[in-house]
Amino acid sequence: MNQTYLQLYADFIVKVGVNVQPRQNFLIRCPVSMPDFAHACVKAGYEAGAKDCIVRWEDDKLTRLRMEYGAEADLAALKPYELRSYLDYAEDPDGCCTLAIHADDPEALAGLDAAKINRVNLARRNIMKPWQEYTMNDRVQWCVAAVPAPAWAAKVFPDLPQDQAVEKLWELIFDVCRVSTGDPVTAWREHVAAGKHHRDQLNAWNLDHIRMVSSNGTDLTIGLADDATWEGATSKAENGTEFIANVPTEEVFCAPHRERVNGIVYGTKPYVYNGQLIEGWHVTFRDGAVVEHGAEKNAALLAELLSTDANANRIGEIALVPASSPINRSGVLFYNTLFDENAACHIAFGAGYPTNIRGGSTMTREQLMRKGLNDSAIHEDVMIGAPDTCVTGVTKDGREVEIFRDGEWAF
Repeated sequence: MNQTYLQLYADFIVKVGVNVQPRQNFLIRCPVSMPDFAHACVKAGYEAGAKDCIVRWEDDKLTRLRMEYGAEADLAALKPYELRSYLDYAEDPDGCCTLAIHADDPEALAGLDAAKINRVNLARRNIMKPWQEYTMNDRVQWCVAAVPAPAWAAKVFPDLPQDQAVEKLWELIFDVCRVSTGDPVTAWREHVAAGKHHRDQLNAWNLDHIRMVSSNGTDLTIGLADDATWEGATSKAENGTEFIANVPTEEVFCAPHRERVNGIVYGTKPYVYNGQLIEGWHVTFRDGAVVEHGAEKNAALLAELLSTDANANRIGEIALVPASSPINRSGVLFYNTLFDENAACHIAFGAGYPTNIRGGSTMTREQLMRKGLNDSAIHEDVMIGAPDTCVTGVTKDGREVEIFRDGEWAF
């Protein structure tokens, strides 16, 4: 692995992605198998002026053992200190920011009771909601990035010895995240400018709805929420600090109206949910809700996802991603939502982002739902973009505009 690139990657993620500010508390979640990268991020955090860098270690094998042998009621019962351990930093006068480093084995929980896992995760999300609202509302800077843990690399490159698979995935991540340019800050500045161009034009059109069509059978009409705004490239935290929520990111995204989605959509990439793969899936919407669905693999798991709560069968996000994105051009299926969602247009089952509604970060959930934003305990991105995806929009004054032509931006 190129150590220079590793530190460049960590520096970019921390100093530009999270954009750690002087005196902030910097919370980092990282797999226990990747200590060197956590150390590089801690170094970058302190260089940026962080008051403290706190690492929370995660372990796929430990998670599997707990889910397999632990009683459901016990697993679902978080102790108050677990929530407070985040809120105490968020409520600190100097504030906080957070980085989640993903390196999960895509099938870490394969073969376990999917319904039990779903119920446990739902219970934990509900308990942690006061903290999640800090990120969903951009009250703090937050960023999600990924590094190639051995089990993940082996899934992506099953024909290679493990050490070679890890090395190859590192090289690929450095490439699609623009680190291999040697100057990721400049490369990302140009990329962010292009994203802002598309975002601003979509907002200028004042769209009422969009329609997505592909030769695989997808024909989906998505009405947009009241006062919806397109976002992309960068976000701005409550304190005015600009940050990049996902590294990599290729999307420009908006909030659908929870009752104005109709048609059928076919998944174009497998989806990893609760440590298991859902493949060859499709869903049909009527007035915002899924009324029919199926999958070639793990159809029951898809049903579990869609029944997580009363609104899990509606969508909270529509994101546009060109087929020419570096992730898609790589030709590799990452089995990791952070990367795969940035290879294709996608929707998200569950909650929408309040920041996709004008003034939404200061609204209550009830006010946001009246605008049409969906509310749920989950937010699960699934890929629907194809090489020939075409997207047209209709403005509020009835004009039709072309947004995507054969998988690419048309403007």
